[in-house]
Amino acid sequence: MMSKSLKRVTRALSEAGISAEPVEIGEATTAQMAADLIGCHVDQIAKSIIFRGDTSDQALLFITAGGNQVDATKASKVVGEALGKADADLIRAQTGFAIGGVSPIGHLSPTRAFFDPRLLEFDQIWAAAGTPRHVFASSPTEMIRISGASKADFVK
Repeated sequence: MMSKSLKRVTRALSEAGISAEPVEIGEATTAQMAADLIGCHVDQIAKSIIFRGDTSDQALLFITAGGNQVDATKASKVVGEALGKADADLIRAQTGFAIGGVSPIGHLSPTRAFFDPRLLEFDQIWAAAGTPRHVFASSPTEMIRISGASKADFVK
């Protein structure tokens, strides 16, 4: 039985003309765990990090290489507003995903997204497909296109 979240991601891939199918890798709670399960470099894991805009109260998505961390000060400059912690309710309400399974695509409502240029150094990257157990592969340029993300410098 496919979860609603996984179905949304699969549909988003299909609608974007991407033939990638989400694959089940097992429970991964860190980028390094996911990389080990897939057999790739940790920075090929595209983490979907969500912050809340303090002014807009919107979920803001930072697609970040697995080994990098979002620098809140730089990220705040990129989006033009102060950033706060996005709680599980905000993330679920605006993206439709639970923490741990947030995908860069298939959100319930359009999410402003920003892309870590480190991910462009690889031919293939992997992202969560709506659950903590499923991932999908794409090229970095496809990921930018289908997520609507802008390249930006927001990492430590």
